[in-house]
Amino acid sequence: MATAARPGGVDPATALVPGQAAVPAPALPAPAVPAAAAALGAVPPQSRRAAVRRALGRRAPGDRAPAAGGDLTVVVLAPTDPMTRGQLRRMADLAREEGHRVRWEEARGGASAPFQTIGGLAGVLRRADRIVMGDPFSRYVQLLLTITRAKDLVVVDDGTATMEFVAQLARGERLVRWHRKGGRPGARDLLFAPVSSSARRRLTPSARRRVEVFSSMPVSEIPDGVTVTANDFAWTRARFGPPTVTAGADMVGTSLVETGVVDGERYLEAVRALAKAHGATRYFAHRREHPDKLRRLAAETGLEIVRPELPLELVARRGPVGRTILSFPSTVVHTLPLALAGTGVRVAVCDIDPAWLTDTASPRAQGFLSGVTGTARDVHRLAAVTSPA
Repeated sequence: MATAARPGGVDPATALVPGQAAVPAPALPAPAVPAAAAALGAVPPQSRRAAVRRALGRRAPGDRAPAAGGDLTVVVLAPTDPMTRGQLRRMADLAREEGHRVRWEEARGGASAPFQTIGGLAGVLRRADRIVMGDPFSRYVQLLLTITRAKDLVVVDDGTATMEFVAQLARGERLVRWHRKGGRPGARDLLFAPVSSSARRRLTPSARRRVEVFSSMPVSEIPDGVTVTANDFAWTRARFGPPTVTAGADMVGTSLVETGVVDGERYLEAVRALAKAHGATRYFAHRREHPDKLRRLAAETGLEIVRPELPLELVARRGPVGRTILSFPSTVVHTLPLALAGTGVRVAVCDIDPAWLTDTASPRAQGFLSGVTGTARDVHRLAAVTSPA
């Protein structure tokens, strides 16, 4: 989450940009949830920069005219996951280099931490005219949205959840992460339902409220009144690289096992088959992948496990990077072709075979993952390895 303020008063632009760290939610009534992590680390850099510029009224590439603005203070709602925290620390350093103040909030630092965080931000949120958020599915974000009277709400996210959020908003459905959709609401969901409903209403455009979605992800069902702005990663390409491109192949990991969507043994076999078929030597781990799983991957596939300190778009852009990047359906099949445009790097995606899904996977999972792959531009599909032996 981030707030914009200037000496002597509060700027009318406030950025609320939590990330997507899958960490356990504390017990109610302090409903901080999985995705509350990061002001900057959970969304690719162009999203952040453009959102910051818009929040401040500054001109980004393609914007028509600048307007008055103030200094931006980025408030990080720190998660508990060590890898995500590490990425956020590095992204906070980049934010400071860009001239912004960063306020690190231990929002999960104890039973009283959520109350202190919410209490400390309440006044700023009430006075803000603009809110920029990175994860509308986060209960922390939804709770904070009930505080604000902002007339301008901007969702900035290049994750696959953006596609589902826009579609659910268009259909008037409750906001549920795609890998949980189709399941029964739990006790926590029922307790939090009034707050979630209020947040959904606030994210619905009206005569008094403007809603914008800024993302590189494709959206097919756009709610009436919602403005969709495409992120083309122009700032990322200008800020980093071009990278050194090596002759080999790199592989991008996924947390689909950790979220209960894909069977762990099937995933291991798929990684082994892809690495062998394409000569991959490095495996860029997702920040939520379990260390035990990664150790086994390294031992059984021979891949070098890399745990990036920055979001993959920045890591790849800085290089070195393989001429081929292999991935399963995820955000990167949309973001990497944009971030690496003009470098000659080829992004290839392996579809998820239905046989890999767990018994507890959401009925929505297969269709959603297929949609992520099918709507990606400039990627090569690897159908031949969807069912490894």
